[in-house]
Amino acid sequence: MKRLAILTSGGDAPGMNATIRAILNKSAHHDIEIVGVNYGFLGLVCKNFTSLDSERVNSSIAMGGTLLYSSRYPEFADEEVQLKAIENLKEAKIDGLIVIGGCGSQNGALALANLGFPTIGIPATIANDIPGTEFTIGFDTAVNTVVSALDKIRDTANSHVRTFVIEVKGLRSGDLALWSGVAGGAESILIPEQTLDIAHVANKIKQSVERKKKHCLIVLAEGVMSASELTAKLKDEGVLHIREVELGHVPRGGSPSTYDRVLASKAGANAVNLFLEEQFGTCLCIQHNKLIPISLKDALDIEKNFIDLSLSPLNASISY
Repeated sequence: MKRLAILTSGGDAPGMNATIRAILNKSAHHDIEIVGVNYGFLGLVCKNFTSLDSERVNSSIAMGGTLLYSSRYPEFADEEVQLKAIENLKEAKIDGLIVIGGCGSQNGALALANLGFPTIGIPATIANDIPGTEFTIGFDTAVNTVVSALDKIRDTANSHVRTFVIEVKGLRSGDLALWSGVAGGAESILIPEQTLDIAHVANKIKQSVERKKKHCLIVLAEGVMSASELTAKLKDEGVLHIREVELGHVPRGGSPSTYDRVLASKAGANAVNLFLEEQFGTCLCIQHNKLIPISLKDALDIEKNFIDLSLSPLNASISY
């Protein structure tokens, strides 16, 4: 019987549990034993392996977070630490590893693959910051959570005739801010992929006031600056009646959307197929609306997957 390990790493994302469930259920049809790794890459080094109960996993499809837990473990960038993890995997007679997580997690998966261990990646992060895929597991749920928050904030912004700066996650990628801002009717969306012009944003707010608009919403990706910093700069530009809201970790939680559950189920089942076909060093990505395996190296290559924002149909709504 072959043994396949699963770990979740980095920031949790809705749909991680649905992915684990799909892997477990698909493996059951092929006589593959599934081993869970608690606390991500740290668990690999500490030999924190666990058996997964099918009843517990199957009931987790609607649960946010990750039943395998997660952690930040920057020490895994050290090759000696990576080799220790591989030694532990081989000692446990594990034949392959599926890594569920974002950019840092997939870089860890790539490192193990480069050292010769059979590894497969599944992108799961609310930031949607894996260059090789159009969507990651958890992104759709997070966008809906932010849009719901924007709808509520608009009510109070309109009642008090105020401008609100809403900060969301996104250090390297502005996708969460962009999608939620467009869907939430924000006046300005500020993302790390574009140069920020504070004076331009301030003038837009003032023009809205002159048009007798009762409120303004500005969605800000954390990679640009903090909400409090932007609010202070806008006040210096003469913007009055402004408040900030930091949504922080809120969009990470909650029950995954239908889209994320289906994507997670497809990705989990396909990852087991890749294991059976020995297509290692690959990452399951969505390209042209199809779930396909590409090399982990290509999935993480920003230049290879660069998209000019000026050509994006969403760009027209970033500032108007």
